[in-house]
Amino acid sequence: MINRFYNVLLFMALALLPLTGQGQGQANLEINTPAIANIKQSMQNRHAQLVEHYNSGAVGLTQDGMIALRDANAVPLAKRQAINTLISGENQDRAALYREIARANNHPEWESKIRSTFGQRWINLARPGWWYQAGGAWKQK
Repeated sequence: MINRFYNVLLFMALALLPLTGQGQGQANLEINTPAIANIKQSMQNRHAQLVEHYNSGAVGLTQDGMIALRDANAVPLAKRQAINTLISGENQDRAALYREIARANNHPEWESKIRSTFGQRWINLARPGWWYQAGGAWKQK
């Protein structure tokens, strides 16, 4: 169930979205390369471990397409290092995903726009009760 939800979430986030600006056209966010496939698989494997932390409010989605520890007190002290490791791994994969999508579109300069597009998309697709950043403040969906 969790993996199916994540697949739907990732598919929707990867939907073809226009990237406008400076006449550069449109990026194919569904583009797939071996590198992108590996990153998506890594993210999917990690999602099952992160979902409980999204649900508890410990972890939230940031505007820049990353995730952050929002409430350390929601994680038992003995598990904080593990959640920090999960967050770090997820953010590394997200950064790599945005970079690889930009490269696969032959426009590495689009990386920041792809990142912001994904950031908004992840927030839009978040489950009710999950936390996200808007204007620098945390809000609950």
